[in-house]
Amino acid sequence: MVTSRKKYSAAFKAQVAIAALQERESLAELSKRFEISPTMISKWKQDFLSRSSTVFENPAPKDDFDKEKERLYAKIGQLEMERDWLKKTAKRLGL
Repeated sequence: MVTSRKKYSAAFKAQVAIAALQERESLAELSKRFEISPTMISKWKQDFLSRSSTVFENPAPKDDFDKEKERLYAKIGQLEMERDWLKKTAKRLGL
C-alpha cells in the first residue's frame, strides 16, 4: 500500500511553529492538536527561527528591480516608435 505524503501550506507551518515557540503546550500536545509528528514540529520551528531574520532585510533590491523594469519598458516604447517611423519613412521613399 502506497501512502502519499501530506503537503502543508506555509501559513499552516508558520502557525504550528509559532505555537511551538510560545511553549504554552508541549510538543506532544501540539502533535495531537495539529495531527503531525513532534519531529516535524521541531523541524518547522527550527526553519522558522533560522529564516526569521529575513523579515527585517532591506527591500531595496525590489525597488531597484522595479526602477530598472520601468526604464526598460520606456526604452522598449522608444525603440518601437523609432521602428515604426523608419518603416513609414522607408515605405514613403519606396525602399
